[in-house]
Amino acid sequence: MHHDGDRRRAIPRTDDLLALDVVDQARQRLAETEIRAVLRAVQERARTGQLPPEQVRAAVAEELLAHPVVSLAPVLNATGVIVHTNLGRAPLSAAAREAVQVAAGYVDVEMDLGTGKRSSRATGTAEALLRACPQAEDALVVNNGAAALLLAITALCAGPGSSREAVVSRGELVEIGAGFRLPDLMVSTGARLREVGTTNRTHLEDYRRALGPDTGCLVKVHPSNFRVEGFTSDVGIPALRTLADAHGLPLVVDLGSGLLAPDPSLPQEPDIATALRAGADVVIASGDKLLGGPQAGILLGRVELIQRLRTHPLARALRADKLALAALEATLRGPEAPVPAFLHADPEHLHARTAALADAVGGTVVEHHGRVGGGGAPGHPLPGWAVELPESVATALRQGSPAVLARAHSGRCLIDLRCIPEHDDAALTTAVRAALTVTTIGS
Repeated sequence: MHHDGDRRRAIPRTDDLLALDVVDQARQRLAETEIRAVLRAVQERARTGQLPPEQVRAAVAEELLAHPVVSLAPVLNATGVIVHTNLGRAPLSAAAREAVQVAAGYVDVEMDLGTGKRSSRATGTAEALLRACPQAEDALVVNNGAAALLLAITALCAGPGSSREAVVSRGELVEIGAGFRLPDLMVSTGARLREVGTTNRTHLEDYRRALGPDTGCLVKVHPSNFRVEGFTSDVGIPALRTLADAHGLPLVVDLGSGLLAPDPSLPQEPDIATALRAGADVVIASGDKLLGGPQAGILLGRVELIQRLRTHPLARALRADKLALAALEATLRGPEAPVPAFLHADPEHLHARTAALADAVGGTVVEHHGRVGGGGAPGHPLPGWAVELPESVATALRQGSPAVLARAHSGRCLIDLRCIPEHDDAALTTAVRAALTVTTIGS
């Protein structure tokens, strides 16, 4: 007992620890609350006997040095899935990262520097979107794809004192990641959902029968994360446009994945330009999928409708922040972003890089199909290659520094270089060697 008391008395006091040089240095990087939390945690380890009192100062120095200022850790994506939702979807381009750095300070986001007067927000980003997609008359950016749909349905169907109907096919009432269901979102606006057709087949007549004085808009949703095959039919945008015109109704098309124009490498994936040409009044897409930008909800379409959405009170609650606006504009104006670059990666070059990694770590090169991910082009394979290693290596890779997320599948660990920037090949090789060493020691 006496020994236990001696040990506790020998633990350095908080004041003494706060006076250490290493703490002073840490203040350049960490808030006082964070520093004190580290000190308390080290003292507690000493009190419970996990750490000898004489090692407390050294432990404090070590912990403060390693203490992150943000809990997010960078990850090398070796899964072959380009838009990986668990890894933050699209990695930003160098231009977008630079733009975020600029926007992090004071910027003229709502100021005309020429006149010194307040200006409207996001004009530069809207101009960049219209240049990239000339089929649209106007553009609006909100904080994500769900927010864009929420705003469109609210503005068109949920006016003051009225609850109008949004007409949508049953086959398009999708659930996306983490149990999030589009119909729940649409109903939350106060609008009524009028479901037409069946899960696998919807005809123009189904829509026609549903239209009446209570209809607020027609909605078409691209069921992005699955495919219905076999005895199926849906109604295309041109036919819905004709029907909408006959009843004076707006047609909203939610495409999700954000492809601006047709891409020959994704023949089944719908694009914004084609949807607008076919007659959509408003097209909704995400900024952080195939567009390769930051999280954002993009609305493109007819000027009178976009303006109606822009001036709706809900638009203020859903607006994108200056960092997202800057990153999206730079993604559109700058050179090719990582997502399209990974999508169009040259298979021969991928093979050469994969073979070099396999040689360096003693793995085998195998064929491996990449994927778009994030609900884009479901089931569409992107031919490529991977280094095959024992499945047990995947855990050590994930827990290493840098963390590497590989694909663990059928007793194998597959390392696909499609989404690894080439300048990270050396870091990846080092990480794989380290993981193999850890795995060998562990076994």
